[in-house]
Amino acid sequence: MFDEREKIALFIDGANLYAAAKALGFDIDYRRLLQEFQTKGYMLRAYYFTALAEDQEYSSIRPLIDWLDYNGYSVVTKPTKEFVDATGRRKIKGNMDIELAVAAMEMAETVDHLVLFSGDGDFRSLVEMIQRKGRKVTVVSTMASQPPMIADELRRQADHFVDLVTLKQKLGRDPAERPPRPERAPQGEEPGFEDDFDDDED
Repeated sequence: MFDEREKIALFIDGANLYAAAKALGFDIDYRRLLQEFQTKGYMLRAYYFTALAEDQEYSSIRPLIDWLDYNGYSVVTKPTKEFVDATGRRKIKGNMDIELAVAAMEMAETVDHLVLFSGDGDFRSLVEMIQRKGRKVTVVSTMASQPPMIADELRRQADHFVDLVTLKQKLGRDPAERPPRPERAPQGEEPGFEDDFDDDED
């Protein structure tokens, strides 16, 4: 699947990976994640994409963002948008699909193998476009959750699919390392905001 001579880049859809790991009952240790994939080839870049609620005095995801920024990740953020849905409920949307797609297309010019940490079916056409440039794409998500976090069309399009559950021992954070974090936002996709996986508003 991986060739150590390859130049690789990681593209982490923060909210999607958080939701997948939570569905499998563990927290990602991002230091271990970076170390694991640095052994797979020559890593050029590891991107982490997430939206931030900038109007809050304290965001529960801010410590993670700061840590990633200082420990080898290229963090890409944008402010969340607040809106009221048809039922009158206040919702916060933070979709990073475009930002991730643009970065992936840019990096496709210089890397051999892209690793996408997301199960979002919207990325199928991005994966296809990157493959047309002669690059390999591995998708990391999970089929072990109920329902599966990986969209079938994305899994089929990828050159390789890695189920996150098979990486649990390698990437899971040791519970003894630090106390558990406080409870997340009600929707639970990622601390601090609700990611809108279905971003098409009618």
